Amino acid sequence: MIAAAVVAALALAACDSESADVPPVGISAGARGSEAIDPDREAPAAPIEGAAAGGTVTVLVPFEASVLSLWYPSGIYFATPNAILSGLVTRSLTQYVYDPTSGSMVLVPDIATDLGTPNADFTEWTHTIRDGVKFEDGTEVTADHVAFGIKRSFDRAAFPLGPRYSNDYFLDGEDYNGPYSTGTHYSGIVVEGDKLILKMTRSFPDMPYYAAFPQMGPVPEQGSNPATYWRHPLATGPYRYAASAPEGSLLTLVRNEHWDPDTDPGRHAYPDRYKFRFSVPEKRIPATILGDSEQAQTTLSIQSVYGVDYRKAEQLDRLTVGSSPCTHTWWPDYRKLTDIRMRQAIGYAYPYRLNENLYGDIPGTTVVYGTSILPPGIPGRQDYTVQETTPGDTDPDKAKELLREAGWAPGEYELTWPYDESDPFAVDETRVITKALEAAGFKARPLGFASDDDFEQANNDPDGPFNVRIGIGWCSDWPSGGSWFPHLLHSEGEENLGYFDEPTVDAEIERIGQLPIEEQPAEWSTLDKSIMTDYYPAITTYYNGAAIPHGARIGGMNVDDVNGEPTWKDIFVMR
Repeated sequence: MIAAAVVAALALAACDSESADVPPVGISAGARGSEAIDPDREAPAAPIEGAAAGGTVTVLVPFEASVLSLWYPSGIYFATPNAILSGLVTRSLTQYVYDPTSGSMVLVPDIATDLGTPNADFTEWTHTIRDGVKFEDGTEVTADHVAFGIKRSFDRAAFPLGPRYSNDYFLDGEDYNGPYSTGTHYSGIVVEGDKLILKMTRSFPDMPYYAAFPQMGPVPEQGSNPATYWRHPLATGPYRYAASAPEGSLLTLVRNEHWDPDTDPGRHAYPDRYKFRFSVPEKRIPATILGDSEQAQTTLSIQSVYGVDYRKAEQLDRLTVGSSPCTHTWWPDYRKLTDIRMRQAIGYAYPYRLNENLYGDIPGTTVVYGTSILPPGIPGRQDYTVQETTPGDTDPDKAKELLREAGWAPGEYELTWPYDESDPFAVDETRVITKALEAAGFKARPLGFASDDDFEQANNDPDGPFNVRIGIGWCSDWPSGGSWFPHLLHSEGEENLGYFDEPTVDAEIERIGQLPIEEQPAEWSTLDKSIMTDYYPAITTYYNGAAIPHGARIGGMNVDDVNGEPTWKDIFVMR
């Protein structure tokens, strides 16, 4: 994603220091274990104490309303529209709900009566569609509607930005191109009464997570033209579009009278309406919300605040904080920096706190430090370190010591990496990183590229003249190691920018990926720690956190740690 979506037996060299468990930094580490799924959750959703119906919630959005052309159930692959539509407008086979006890999201049924029943090898999933779910026009949702909605997800021409999981996992998914190109007949989806049977070309234990995507929900065949359906996707959730298309820079959601809470285990519908105002200047948003006018009291943002605005929001108790599913990394080229001590030296040299100094990030809140590949909020995650320093701290003397042990005098070993010269932030970061690496005994030679496209092409070139590459930030498609390790640390992973290649790790990634989802969290976490201890193939520079401002009368707002967004299903206006 944001889309969408890895124990090793042998080590190159032993770490100099033993792994040591450390306490969580700021945001909860989120070791949720098996309670991250609840297949037996029943409708209706339990009422929220103190919540009452009524009022209008205004949401200030910094990007232009033109992005709404991407807000359609079959094409969504970005966190903000995914969270908003799934939370308020559309429904899928499964869904996430906020659990106040753990402070994290839990996967529960939605229009299906459970999380799905697999066959023995997870190549077939059967879902029973619950009775009483209706579209906003009063038409009852059937398994055929869900089947048609899912078939649309295969169409890469109509929905080029949508996730590819249907094509990659479903039976003959590479050959079936959806109902508009190939036709509605498709042997990978079978309807038998109220039962929907999904057939896979390979094992897919993570299907219950994918089932929460908007692509896995109902769409009526009539009126579903991809060129126009985005203007008014037919609602099955508690709110619908008020108009047939967004009105200028305003999108208004009003109550869907045909949504029945007795069919929905996760959603509430407290406000009378939502107003999404687009194209609001980014710097104006916190000032407006914290100004405490009558309208500001029922207004919220979708993005974090920093620096002075953060401190003011915190003082006024107008801030909701939580974790976000994104990890940022630096990737030493495993083919070139073959001595683990060299990779560890980069870990000690890196100036982790540059985001605080350059951008006003808040340590422990909007920027969180750690060692693991998995970020806070992922079920089963362990908070650990394999370095002698506290996560977030730099130790140039330790880096020099490791370089000497590896046979390099100060200034002898050159690190080379690409950066985008057209991005002033990247230029500032490169300056700080270069200075830190040189202070730690490396020779630093960043190579600038004239545009973001040129930088990305260079950064992704396996034969480029670099021995370090920049991980722009990996945000998982669902809260499982299966959305991380196969992509980042399998030898064939499409985002394995360090070209890490260990057969025993590949085998372990593949083994864990075949387990039922309730058995995976502890296994992924063990593998995470083992990889970083035995190989240290990546430097985790930071995790994103969220610090979202809201008005004085906004209640029920927490952070959805699957998307890093507000928990739309629970929000209400205080009396």
